[in-house]
Amino acid sequence: MTDSPHDELSPGCVRRAQNGDLFAYEEIVRVYQGRIRAWVATHCPPSGDADEVAQKTFIAAYSRLSDFQPESNLGAWLFTIARFQLKTETTRLRRLADYHTRFAPDLLDQELERRTELPPETTSERFGHLSGCLKEMSESAQRFVQWRYSEDLPLEEMAQRTGRSIGAIKKQLWVIRQKLRECVDFKMITDTQGEAL
Repeated sequence: MTDSPHDELSPGCVRRAQNGDLFAYEEIVRVYQGRIRAWVATHCPPSGDADEVAQKTFIAAYSRLSDFQPESNLGAWLFTIARFQLKTETTRLRRLADYHTRFAPDLLDQELERRTELPPETTSERFGHLSGCLKEMSESAQRFVQWRYSEDLPLEEMAQRTGRSIGAIKKQLWVIRQKLRECVDFKMITDTQGEAL
């Protein structure tokens, strides 16, 4: 059994990576990525993306590789970078939450007002297209929509059922809503163009 991950690296791996050998840096990533990702995942806020933070850690480390002293502890150096990347992500999420807290009510009011001004037939037409778009989605996406919007299932339970984090569930639902919106808009435009012909 090795004493540290650094012992798992081939001799001279860090020096070769510092000299531009991408295969040597790939070896460093392979040896440390599980530990870095696990640490980030345990410290990342629920709405954060641990994989993204871990990836940014290795990108930042690569760009600063010339600063690393090979006789130093590589793991400690990488974890310091991971800690900084996590702080940056946490700050970004805080700012985003602050922005939504301040501006979301106004934007929501504007959107609701815009939607209430739509003629009833347009709303009915959009619902028809929504039903069609939903049927075109994957079974997995349909199941997510069913759970969240028909059964009003809490995000926590959806996360348990799928074995994913709450953040991943939120992201998946956002992607599904975006795809449905794009599909409905496309069908509405297609209908309008068809009527113009």
